[in-house]
Amino acid sequence: MSTQSAGKSRFNAWLTRDLNKIPTYVAVAVLLALFIVGQLAYGKFFRLNTVSSLFNDNAYLIILAIAMTLPILIGGIDLSVGAVIALSSVVGCTMANAGVPWPVVAVVMILIGTTMGALSGVLVRFFDMQPFIATLATMYLGQGIAAMISSKPIVLDEGNGLRLLGTKLTLVDGPKVNDLTVSVGVIIAALVVLIAYFVMHRTRTGRTIYAMGAPAKDSARLMGLPTGRSLSSIFLLSGTFSGIASVVYVAGVGKGQNILGQGWELNAVAAAVIGGTIITGGAGYVLGSIVGALVFATTSLIITRDGRIPPAATTIITGLMLLLFVVVQRLIIFFAERQRAKGGRMMSAAPEGSQSVPERV
Repeated sequence: MSTQSAGKSRFNAWLTRDLNKIPTYVAVAVLLALFIVGQLAYGKFFRLNTVSSLFNDNAYLIILAIAMTLPILIGGIDLSVGAVIALSSVVGCTMANAGVPWPVVAVVMILIGTTMGALSGVLVRFFDMQPFIATLATMYLGQGIAAMISSKPIVLDEGNGLRLLGTKLTLVDGPKVNDLTVSVGVIIAALVVLIAYFVMHRTRTGRTIYAMGAPAKDSARLMGLPTGRSLSSIFLLSGTFSGIASVVYVAGVGKGQNILGQGWELNAVAAAVIGGTIITGGAGYVLGSIVGALVFATTSLIITRDGRIPPAATTIITGLMLLLFVVVQRLIIFFAERQRAKGGRMMSAAPEGSQSVPERV
């Protein structure tokens, strides 16, 4: 075999093996490009306080992006994540101001998300509803209950223990305000990432979820995998993570309101898709969703620092980026199908008794 043929064979093997990772690689490249643009345009962008702001101010978005990644992996969606934020924030702030200990408040806020996620899972699993319809129903339910409790902002009392979760820890004390700080919310987000990574890559449930989103979606069921239990787990985890995101957000801003979270489900979808989760399911990465959330947050930060760009431009730019990544994903699916077809033709064309075997991917 010639050197050129060997090189081409190795490239094809890499392309087949890592094809689904290309959107994540693109997201990393976009994030680096945004930092370069910010540095060239405004200066002092590659700084510790910039990194601190991105993570501390968007810890809740990182958690929501992970929560949304799970249903997207099976080609579904969870529209109720924003409603969980609204309902749990209103309930949590009301309880906290009534004197309930903050650990109990935090647990209740998380359990609200778990309950709504469990309800969505029941509708999808046992009533065979599409995730879009099931979570749309729970979204309206959560928003309605939150509005009935209070339609006005509920501000946490000064010194409330729940606000301790918004405390920032200084890791690097830089000159002036150039410090590297980490809020408790970021630490919580890191724990959520570790839990989600373990579930998706080290458990049978995670492997089943990936199989359920594969091109042949019935294959997981036909292989006897516990698809019903995995369906319930997806929405249970998504709701629980959303409840945790609500705790992190409320601890940071110190208030709850029934209109909180409106449209945040779309931000979470954008972050997950930009981070490399294929919208039709079957491929995606928890770590990629973190990158997607940071791309989303960095875009908003650049627009805010410019001051001349209208805030509506954030929506336009996000829409264009999302369109770009969806196109990239469609191209990846096209090349993957083409590569599989080529591999099938090569196997069928191999002479009987030959030593040629398909490459491992």
